[in-house]
Amino acid sequence: MASREKIIDYLIKHDSVTSRELCNELNISRQAVNVQMRGLINSGQVIKSGSTRSARYFLTERLPQAASYKKSFLLNGLDESHVYEQVAIILNLNSSLPDHLESIVNYAFTEMLNNAIDHSGAEKCHVQVSLDAAGLNFEILDSGIGAFESIASKFKLEDEHVAMIELMKGKTTTMPEAHSGEGIFFTSKAADKFSLQSHSIQIEWDRALDDVFVSKPRYQKGTRVNFQLRRDSKTKLEAVFSEFAPEEYNYQFSKTTMMIKLLKPAYISRSEARRLVLNLDKFREIKLDFNKVTQLGQGFADEVFRIFAAKHPQIKIHVVNANPAIQAMIKHVDQSVL
Repeated sequence: MASREKIIDYLIKHDSVTSRELCNELNISRQAVNVQMRGLINSGQVIKSGSTRSARYFLTERLPQAASYKKSFLLNGLDESHVYEQVAIILNLNSSLPDHLESIVNYAFTEMLNNAIDHSGAEKCHVQVSLDAAGLNFEILDSGIGAFESIASKFKLEDEHVAMIELMKGKTTTMPEAHSGEGIFFTSKAADKFSLQSHSIQIEWDRALDDVFVSKPRYQKGTRVNFQLRRDSKTKLEAVFSEFAPEEYNYQFSKTTMMIKLLKPAYISRSEARRLVLNLDKFREIKLDFNKVTQLGQGFADEVFRIFAAKHPQIKIHVVNANPAIQAMIKHVDQSVL
């Protein structure tokens, strides 16, 4: 049987396939697979979803049909689990997604909707969910106080950018009696892409790029969250929790990661270091990622790696992606680091 016919036969038996799976199944090279797939795509028999090595291929006639859900809700008395049940039934999520992905969607959706219910102060919110060949996307929009403004007001912070930094750490909540402050942190780690916009600040987590980006879009009243999860995602919710709430810490949320570039890309002052370490004493391990940070101020390094570290010797501080100049500055203030 010719390779093209074998590919069609394999796709008839499976919902979708990757190039790697075809290489293993047909015992041919990736280049040969790509040649055959281009021919099948050009003939209209196969559809490609995604790009590079994570792309998946579907038979056109068996391509999952796009489905969507859109509704507005009054927030007073709303139960986020009931809303998710509606979404799951209408989009047939239990059958349309593998168990590990449906678990992530369930967690992320209910956490984000609950934030709107309990924290926004808005009268209502708008929910949109779509499921297609690429994956699932949901958006929740409210017109309330705004996530960053709420945190800045509650903790008397100087501005919404500082509030954003606090939110990223995890364990930051304006209602500690009812919330752990973990929802956004773990949702951002489980998603392929996750963004949160409030007023003129948007923060976006991108799993493929292993990076976080901050932008200043047009003013948006309230808070908008957007969550994306690809069908070919291998992420498992339990793995995300075990990374940051591991058994060694009795499954408590004890590890966090901070992207230093979100403070400032170059010289970083002592006052900015104090903002960074604020409330980090809640954690047992802290990973400081210096990706794209070009220069480190002596004051910042001293505040974090000598003063904060001396006050909290039980906390492990890990440094990653630091260039030689930054490593030298850190060693200058504390030889035990790095």
